[in-house]
Amino acid sequence: MARLRPQRMEEISSWLREGRITPADALQMAVELRRRRSASAQESRAAAESEQERERRVQAIVAELDGLVGLGQVKQLVREIQAYVAIQLRRQRAGLATEPTSLHMVFTGNPGTGKTTVARLLGRLFKEMGVLPKGHMVEVERADLVGEYIGHTAQRTRDVVRRATGGVLFIDEAYSLARGGERDFGKEAIDHLVRAMEEHRGELILILAGYPDEMAWFLRQNPGLRSRFSLMLHFPDYTPEELLAIAEMMLRRRDYQLTPDGRTALRQILRGRAWLTGGEQGNARAIRNLVERAIRCQALRLVHRPDATREELMAITRTDLEEAVSASAAGRPWAGQDLW
Repeated sequence: MARLRPQRMEEISSWLREGRITPADALQMAVELRRRRSASAQESRAAAESEQERERRVQAIVAELDGLVGLGQVKQLVREIQAYVAIQLRRQRAGLATEPTSLHMVFTGNPGTGKTTVARLLGRLFKEMGVLPKGHMVEVERADLVGEYIGHTAQRTRDVVRRATGGVLFIDEAYSLARGGERDFGKEAIDHLVRAMEEHRGELILILAGYPDEMAWFLRQNPGLRSRFSLMLHFPDYTPEELLAIAEMMLRRRDYQLTPDGRTALRQILRGRAWLTGGEQGNARAIRNLVERAIRCQALRLVHRPDATREELMAITRTDLEEAVSASAAGRPWAGQDLW
């Protein structure tokens, strides 16, 4: 009896009629068969519920990406990557041939155009899709990778890769690794990164980011590196209307809002946008700094008015914005985010 393991009740009945098992054996087998069926059904329900929950989380991350202002082409490419990865996983489960999935990427664009934000979302997305074990992001630059003496760079790079394994390694201004020439330790860091891409395939995604022209130059310096990056995402500068939408979103999250004249004033400010897209504080960074300074200007305007209403405490006016721009242009202290 110990060797018999029925899969159907009909088998138990047949064995009982043939005298191969006793009535007591038949009863024990029937109880065990029902227990196995119940456990299997519970496992199937749990697996289905788990898959539904994972899909819900995937769609929530995609919705978060779609909620970002602008980035139309970037969003489209991310949707293509998501669909491609999902189909490859389904083909694998169906026993079909699958293409090797290389998801290492190059992000190009000026500062403040959303590169870091999208990289973090991709890490979370790939974790929920089962591509990455952890999905966290480690963000570094040249100083985090390149050492000051022989052997120092290798150790630094290994430590960074170890921290990033299971998620995304995001290297900002990656072209700086190749600027020191043949004797520079940056080349050693690049060699170790290329090796890590092979050794940690399936558990590490490398994203290199920087200005468009500099990144194009960087990839030309190392053909072996270029061949490993099949995905190129360009992050364009935001338009004035997109910057206005970003400002309103930032204010809304802080329980502030633009008055009608404030909105008109901000739109006028954004027309002269050279300062908004240039340098390290351009695009969304410039808007964030302007918004935060306008909030402080509003505070100065209302601090001696204990009778200010709830609506007034929320309102950012033309006066607040013009004062913020004037203060920033004059270089007065506490402009920007550092003191917040």
